[in-house]
This record gives sequence, structure tokens and C-alpha cells, in this order.
Amino acid sequence: MTTPITIIDYGMGNLRSVQKAIERIGIPAQIQSNAKKIAQAEKLILPGVGAFRDAITALRKLELVEVIRDHVAADRPFLGICLGLQLMFDVSYEDGEHEGLGIIPGEVQRFELPAELKIPHMGWNRLQQIQKTPLLAGCPKEPWFYFVHSYHVVPKDQSWISTTTDYGTNFVSMVSRGNVSAAQFHPEKSQSAGMQLLTNFVQPAAAAAMLQSTED
Repeated sequence: MTTPITIIDYGMGNLRSVQKAIERIGIPAQIQSNAKKIAQAEKLILPGVGAFRDAITALRKLELVEVIRDHVAADRPFLGICLGLQLMFDVSYEDGEHEGLGIIPGEVQRFELPAELKIPHMGWNRLQQIQKTPLLAGCPKEPWFYFVHSYHVVPKDQSWISTTTDYGTNFVSMVSRGNVSAAQFHPEKSQSAGMQLLTNFVQPAAAAAMLQSTED
């Protein structure tokens, strides 16, 4: 029996879009807010849109902070999307200073860009791969993904960085370590490249084999 993907519902994600994208791959995806059930999940997705402060407040209220930390510490498959990436860091400076999940050392900062570039960074942009990750197996060398964000993450530990993206400055667009990954972009809105990434997340063995074949 195929283990379903669990999508964390804390009231701030485009949950249905993510669920539908996973189900198009042929894998069941359940939306869940119950801490005990989420703690039992094999594979977790933490999506998110909106304000960091509201999101971390909601996660605390639902008693999900330790659940997510424990899942990541156990190196069980985890994917953060957009705000779900930012929440993994120590602190965000969006509308004040707010403590995050503290999974990845570093902070979330607002873009400081040339005047001709709009904030938020919205639309299609390319990834430059810093280190190979199975989640991008089968994708072009510099794949296009869809972004919507005004803040970006700044890891203290550079070994977390999988990809960067150029938007007036080179910012971190994806992090990964072991079975834990998170992306600033929206794979569920990124057409074929996004579907490939999500397929690689739900079928990690096939993704790892594909990545290995490119290195041989």
C-alpha cells in the first residue's frame, strides 16, 4: 500500500493546489492539522503563503513546532514550500523580529534591490545548482520555477544551499540535507519542472537512481 503524503494545514497554505499536484503523480495526499497524526507521517510537506508572524503563531497554537522539528531530526522526508522554507530558519525580520522553527541556522531578510526591480519578486526565474540534489533529478541544468516572495533566507551554514537564483542579487532558492529539503519557489505552480520535483520527492529511490546515472 502506498503511504500518503501528509500536507500540514495551519491555515496559511495553498493546500489544495499542492494536494492536487501530488495526486496527479498518482500518490494519495492528505491535508492534516492534527499534531498526533502529523507526528506519525512518513513524508511531510509544509506549504505556506502570507506573513511569517502569523504562520509561526499558528504552528505553535496547533502544537506543531516540536512535531516538525522531530520529523526533520529523524531525517524523514520533508519538503518546505515558500513560507515553509522561511519558517525553518532561526528568525525572520518581516514586520519585526520573530523566532522561527530553528531547524536551519540563519535568518529571513527582506530584499534590498536596485530601484528598477520590483518587490515582491514575482514570476519565473532560473535555478543555479550549487550542489546536486535528487529533487532536481531529471530537470534541466538551470530549470525555471515560479516565485512569489519579498523575503529571502540567509543560511549561516553554506552546506545547506542547493540552489541560488539571480534577482538583482544572488539569493538562496533551495536548501537540502539528507531527506530534508525546502524551496522558495512554488513547484505546484511550476509546470513540468515542478511536477518533476514533486515526483522526485514522493519517489526518492527513483530520483536517487536517476541522479546517480548522471554522475556515472
